[in-house]
Amino acid sequence: MITPHTTTAVLGLGRMGSAFAARLSGHGHHVIGWTRSGRAAPDGCATAGDPAEAVAAADVVLLSLFDGRACREVLDRVHGALRPGAVVLNTASIAPAEAAELSRRTGPAYVHAPVLGSVAAAASGDLEILTAAAPEALERALPVLRTLGGVRSVADAATAAALKLVANATLAGSVLALRDALQQADALGLSRPQVLDVLERGQLGRLVGRKRAFLGAGPGPGSDSDSGRAAQHGPAEFTVGALAKDTALLAAASRLPLRSAAELAGSPAGPGADIALAATVPAVDDAVLAPLRAYVRGHATGDPAHFRAAFLPTAHVEGVRDGAFVSWRLDDYCALFDGRPAADEAARSRRVDSVDVHGTVATAAMTLWHGYDTFTDVFLLVRTGDGWRIANKAYDRRRAA
Repeated sequence: MITPHTTTAVLGLGRMGSAFAARLSGHGHHVIGWTRSGRAAPDGCATAGDPAEAVAAADVVLLSLFDGRACREVLDRVHGALRPGAVVLNTASIAPAEAAELSRRTGPAYVHAPVLGSVAAAASGDLEILTAAAPEALERALPVLRTLGGVRSVADAATAAALKLVANATLAGSVLALRDALQQADALGLSRPQVLDVLERGQLGRLVGRKRAFLGAGPGPGSDSDSGRAAQHGPAEFTVGALAKDTALLAAASRLPLRSAAELAGSPAGPGADIALAATVPAVDDAVLAPLRAYVRGHATGDPAHFRAAFLPTAHVEGVRDGAFVSWRLDDYCALFDGRPAADEAARSRRVDSVDVHGTVATAAMTLWHGYDTFTDVFLLVRTGDGWRIANKAYDRRRAA
């Protein structure tokens, strides 16, 4: 059995890899670090110039790399240098199929061990580690694993990888829920510190508590910029790009829609920002909302000029009306309005339910309560040289019983 005084090679010295190396070194492990960027290992650890050099004397080879491709490339480079009996401990967040393939290629010395937790948890030894390995390999890796956190064994590498991605999907959902809450609070003119005080006591409390330094004072005079907060409060613990990568892997593996994958990939916070900064930027640019607001004004006033401002001239409006499919050109649709608001306009209401932007196109959905009728409108929008316009609308009409 490996003792805490044997050698661990840490391949990958990014945020997590450096935290792993420092934690292990501080608890009696001899650590040799290597990274493709040439970054030096933390104090107390040796630094190798080549991954084969790092693993040549190692009993445990710990991978802390960004994705499956990096894992394959690095393992290919060190394959011939691994000591007999050395254990490969892979902490990377990768696709289930990639984890299964790496396990098959590496053989019984492979331990797939994705971690739940960030840099702070790694530094304090409080990670939760999902492990899949042959019993002998797991036994040899346990001194390293237990130095980093608690160990939970699962059936196989693919299962461990899938569980990690599912766990990160809930984190992505929490970040986006926090973003939506902050955006709504800002629209209501609420004080950001007061909002954070309340949110910290609710379901998002752990996230808000950990990330409050990044969340700032909100928009307006005296508020911090995103870049200013990042510089003031240190580097990202977990980046938007890494979380976006994990959600995209999950969506590809499950073959089910995962809205957070697209939203994080397109976040204005940028891929290198801490995930908390994705909660501080608008979900949708005001320019995308402009034609939807013009469309609402058209219904509120009965003035078709607002619809002409909202729609492209080539737009169609389609749906099922009185049991029959209808497809109106914009002129036909505008002819339904006489320039006056409906008699019951004061009792009518409209709400934008969702907007998803994909480069130069976007989709949106809206609910309209018009008397006895409830409409769901679904829009396709396009960004042209004149800004965003609605290219087409389809609707569903439901009449109260």
